[in-house]
Amino acid sequence: MSTDGDSSSTTPVRPADVLRDVPHVPGSPKPDPILVADNITRRFGGLVAVDVEHIEVQRGAITALIGPNGAGKTTLFNILTGFDKPNTGEWTFEGQQISGLPAYRVARTGMIRTFQLTRALPRLSVLDNMRLGARDQRGENAWRALVRGTWRGQEEEVTARADELLRRFKLDGLRDDFAGSLSGGQRKLLELARSLMAEPTMLMLDEPMAGVNPALTQSLLTHVRQLRDEGLTVLFVEHDMDMVRDISDWVIVMAEGRIVAEGPPRDVMANPAVIDAYLGSHHDAPLTEAEEQEQLAAAGEEIEAELSKPAKPARGTTEKGSP
Repeated sequence: MSTDGDSSSTTPVRPADVLRDVPHVPGSPKPDPILVADNITRRFGGLVAVDVEHIEVQRGAITALIGPNGAGKTTLFNILTGFDKPNTGEWTFEGQQISGLPAYRVARTGMIRTFQLTRALPRLSVLDNMRLGARDQRGENAWRALVRGTWRGQEEEVTARADELLRRFKLDGLRDDFAGSLSGGQRKLLELARSLMAEPTMLMLDEPMAGVNPALTQSLLTHVRQLRDEGLTVLFVEHDMDMVRDISDWVIVMAEGRIVAEGPPRDVMANPAVIDAYLGSHHDAPLTEAEEQEQLAAAGEEIEAELSKPAKPARGTTEKGSP
């Protein structure tokens, strides 16, 4: 029989347990952060789209990044993954400085992202789309491409891995179909499967459930959970609060470019700052008697002003009423 120490060492630690003692405040430090960013700002003219002082993402957890439209979530995603440049800011991934790196170099570090609108190549087969996701393919070198023997073995390995992932995501029956013939939900599955071809350490999913029917949504949720259980870190943007509550271990809330709240899903959903961000400050507060009288007086003034306007003459008559 194994000792208590042995059994505890083999029991997986849930991310929710690891995050249990983390303060529920914006920018809170995490026990084992895989991504750390400081002082990130992004301006478009006079508009400040992102103004994040500090953010950390826990390794091995599913973290949701939520907020109303225009909160800056996708802009922050674009900055962290090298698709946009901030005005200020520095960030590290697994302790490595990646600030300012182009997107392809960020991807090589193990941080892979998907997009709100899927980017499958429609006139290539599903299998070929998958093959494109693999990294460091020898056949991509111009000279080696001329010598089939230098890359044939690797291509067979890439194809075998692609087929394995297609079976996992139940897309193997569509292996030879054009990617452009897939439904929106199937394209989301294809993009998620293709991202795994790069063997990422962290997945950045930008609205993965947008436009997906309920059946495929459940399939996507199951896959994301399995990936987390296999040790992958997931950071995703989503508007479906039921899904966020169901799947995430930690939630970060943005509003007007800033982080306004952090914490476990249920606590965040009840946070007044989050309610204000989505519905407006004091959205459900009853009017005071003074506010009610003020609104009634303003309405009365508008009605009196409307009634005091001179009546418009009827068609075919002069202002004096003569024909």
